[in-house]
Amino acid sequence: MPLLEVKNLCVSINGTEILRSVSFSLDKGKTLGIVGESGCGKSMTTYAIMNMLPKGGLITSGSIVLDGQELIGLKERDYRQIRGKRVALVMQDPFTSLNPMMKVGSQIAESLMIHQSMSRKQGWLRAIELLQSVGVPGPGSAVSKYPHEMSGGQRQRVVIAMAFACNPEVLIADEPTTALDVTLQAQILRLIKDLQEQSGTAVMMISHDIQAIGSISHDVSVFYAGRVVESGSAESVLRHAQMPYTQALLSAMPSGKQAKLAVIPGQPPRFGDLGAGCAFAPRCQYRFDKCQEDPSLFAVGENHSSACWKSGQEARV
Repeated sequence: MPLLEVKNLCVSINGTEILRSVSFSLDKGKTLGIVGESGCGKSMTTYAIMNMLPKGGLITSGSIVLDGQELIGLKERDYRQIRGKRVALVMQDPFTSLNPMMKVGSQIAESLMIHQSMSRKQGWLRAIELLQSVGVPGPGSAVSKYPHEMSGGQRQRVVIAMAFACNPEVLIADEPTTALDVTLQAQILRLIKDLQEQSGTAVMMISHDIQAIGSISHDVSVFYAGRVVESGSAESVLRHAQMPYTQALLSAMPSGKQAKLAVIPGQPPRFGDLGAGCAFAPRCQYRFDKCQEDPSLFAVGENHSSACWKSGQEARV
């Protein structure tokens, strides 16, 4: 049984459907990479799992099961025993996700006091150890700093320390390297992987960078227009992509062999304007008449599926 299983999840915001039958699973100690352009539903999936949907947000159908426990329908007081303790979140902007009025040590200690019944002193001392474990320079003094007194990379390490503080079963990292330079991005990804290996935590890594996702993930789910359009093992999806959207994402990444980067024509559709057919069809060079119907996920190999009529035809040959 998967540690976390999301099945046929549908979410609407003020009556507009944002997530459309999203399904994926995550095993203990494994990393699932979720990739796609901005506005494709990646973060909304996170908010649904964490019971943090924005005002007007509603889960209309589906299931979110954590280690055999259904999360949809839980009361907020019950969710507080899950959020931060069993499922932790690293948000993409460490500056806005930290309280500017509190020292970072107090913010780390707070979760330990709530979820592990530590005293304030015990939490403070543990915060120093956690800052040291994530590589923050001078943790004994850094613990007394406010977020604005730290660099972007250091703030991201603080957020990661907070996320791992209670040894969560699942860590959701929502574009944790977006605001960082290339060198720091690699360091943060390596840090998360190292901490995962030490703790056995399952990681759900969200990014628009398909190469970064591929470097640390066991499995990959590609999102487009609020649904999963390709999924499978990282090796299979990245080396043998079947969905034209996945192929376009890969082609748009620098490789050193290209004189000019490829671009994906057009813009992602607005959720309120989605028609009956394949949402990617208006931007797809391979579209044909059948694309006027919305394709299902077709099995195109072992542990590999693609929502494309072209893939479905090839799979049936």
